Amino acid sequence: MKLLLAEDDALLADALCTQLRGAGFEVEHAPNGAVAEYLLTKQHHDIAVLDIGLPMLDGLSVLQKVRQTQPLLPVLLLTARDSLDDRVAGLQAGADDYVTKPFDFPELQARLHALLRRSQRHSGPGGSTQLGRLRLDDSARRAWVNQDTMELSGREWSLLALLVSQQGQVVTKDQINQAWSGSDASEVGQGNAIEVYVHRLRRKLEGAGVTIRTVRGLGYLLEADAT
Repeated sequence: MKLLLAEDDALLADALCTQLRGAGFEVEHAPNGAVAEYLLTKQHHDIAVLDIGLPMLDGLSVLQKVRQTQPLLPVLLLTARDSLDDRVAGLQAGADDYVTKPFDFPELQARLHALLRRSQRHSGPGGSTQLGRLRLDDSARRAWVNQDTMELSGREWSLLALLVSQQGQVVTKDQINQAWSGSDASEVGQGNAIEVYVHRLRRKLEGAGVTIRTVRGLGYLLEADAT
């Protein structure tokens, strides 16, 4: 999982980068708010840790800007400020969690993993759904991997939406055929149509952090990859 750490204290940042990489994260470090904003808006990250007291652009300002384009990105604020007003301001700006310095790394790690678990299946405003790096907009019938739009036919969309809605559960071929009953009638399926469309979706979902698994004799299920 790719994590952005925005921290201007060089010693703390170096220690955290080492610990986070040891915990399995791919870490990118931003020494100030301007760099953090650029990286978060131009590159994909699975989670972000922002210090509030960043130079050039403070952490709350970075968070507010990022929330305009990435409303579902898990963000944890890291700060020496421990007053109630500061915590409320951070949460109102769009933070998902808040850790006050000094802290123990195991607590930070546990909070990060909790945020990632919650974000793997998250329903947002307007009927949007986030699973791993896959995002679906049910109302617009559109899907994205990272920030890239997936080109989907009617049947591919119906199959993907069904698998996501039943994430972690087996979807049978009968259920898929029922979901297809209202899709593009021009897409006439052959005997192995389901296998063909599953194969297509697997290719299009590369890098999405999710996997379509075949459950022999039963059907298919969609799983989020292990973090």
